Amino acid sequence: MNKKSMYGERPNTRENQSCYSRSISNHVYQVVILFIKKNRKPDVGMSGLPLRNLLRSCVPRACSVRQYNGVTGAAPGVKDKNDHPRVLITGSLGQLGTGLAKVMRQRYGQNNVIMSDILKPPQEILESGPYVFADILDFKKLQELIVNYNIDWIIHFSALLSAIGENNVPLAMRVNIEGLHNVLELAKQYRLKIFVPSTIGAFGPDSPRDPTPDLCIQRPRTIYGVSKVHAELMGEYYYHKFGMDFRSLRFPGIISADTNPGGGTTDYAVKIFHDALKSGHFKCYLREDTMLPMMFIDDCLRSVVEFMETPESKLKMRTYNVTAMSFTPDEIVEEVRKYVPELKVTYEIDGRQAIADTWPKRFDDSNARADWGWKHTMDLPQMCKAMFEFLDPSHQKQKQRIKA
Repeated sequence: MNKKSMYGERPNTRENQSCYSRSISNHVYQVVILFIKKNRKPDVGMSGLPLRNLLRSCVPRACSVRQYNGVTGAAPGVKDKNDHPRVLITGSLGQLGTGLAKVMRQRYGQNNVIMSDILKPPQEILESGPYVFADILDFKKLQELIVNYNIDWIIHFSALLSAIGENNVPLAMRVNIEGLHNVLELAKQYRLKIFVPSTIGAFGPDSPRDPTPDLCIQRPRTIYGVSKVHAELMGEYYYHKFGMDFRSLRFPGIISADTNPGGGTTDYAVKIFHDALKSGHFKCYLREDTMLPMMFIDDCLRSVVEFMETPESKLKMRTYNVTAMSFTPDEIVEEVRKYVPELKVTYEIDGRQAIADTWPKRFDDSNARADWGWKHTMDLPQMCKAMFEFLDPSHQKQKQRIKA
């Protein structure tokens, strides 16, 4: 039963409670003004304090960064200066999420990018900005985060990759498909802009492979690929049906130095650098002539930011191909040997070869370049240089010699 007070009835909802609190503050404000007019000098409050200081004490204060539930980062709903978007990144401890959070925090403000995952983050992540536990299969938890943190954009990275998904199809269906449904519904409900990455795995053996255009038959043969085609089509449906701003990029293999290989089919192109530096022996699970499209992580993250910032009026599609280079294991081995001449290579083909044989050799990303100005900056030699600079600075003299 609702209680009554001198200020009227006390409602139960959060919105009404907020209004109720404001009404109390306004009432106190009026009482203080009346008291001061009768008993004090014009600009002096009680105890000799300036009026503005006295009134400031009557207004409820927002909790500070470290007062909010012990969570590192700003309190929910509190934005940094300027009108930047508030971004929620799901699956943020993966290869792309960690890097994108860093880029977006530099661009939009530390407290405007909320990282989320189901894993315990390392200390540097906790200290870098807001991080919350969020299971994408928990609809109500996601809903609570969106409301409490006043989210504008969702970057949905949570997914099981190709090789891992094939080993646990039921789990891949739940994470990749049911999780997608949750974020799509929430984006529709709260009118959010949403980004869901797609992949070269969204194509199949019936797709043209060299080059592969944006629009063609797809028919993938992995649960990962099937779930990504499902995401592309569902996002396009929500766009046409509900006007939801859905955006997706089909990424090639992504090469990154600051995360370990995650078990994907294209991860050999990351593994080779770690193996070259640790053991000098690289075991490749793909044939030496298997060509696949690739992109360095810096270009990948930049493509997401530029794509999300592009005015909707410039977009002619909801899903675009983006790429930077295509190469084979044999070609990257040749480039890596410029830095580690003694590198030994053996080929031990596994089930990922069958997956790679159904994927594009080269991407046609001409529409992305024409519609919203996409441009890559890193080719194979530049990418190898960047990887060694990050992983082993001791190769600096070797790199200078190569450059000369």
